[in-house]
Amino acid sequence: MNLHVINRELCVGDIKITGVTTSSLLLVGDADTIQLASTFDTPPESLIIGPFVPLPPEDENVET
Repeated sequence: MNLHVINRELCVGDIKITGVTTSSLLLVGDADTIQLASTFDTPPESLIIGPFVPLPPEDENVET
């Protein structure tokens, strides 16, 4: 496979990330080398995978 890359100016205004996976990479810009490795020894049936619901904010005026 031949890959020809021409680097030009890159302008990133905003990035909004709504979720990530167990193996994820976000790269903005240049990288000479990226080396990723992962080991995972937990049985699949013990995983809890989202969506995760955020907790409501605590009301500071309520006494407990």
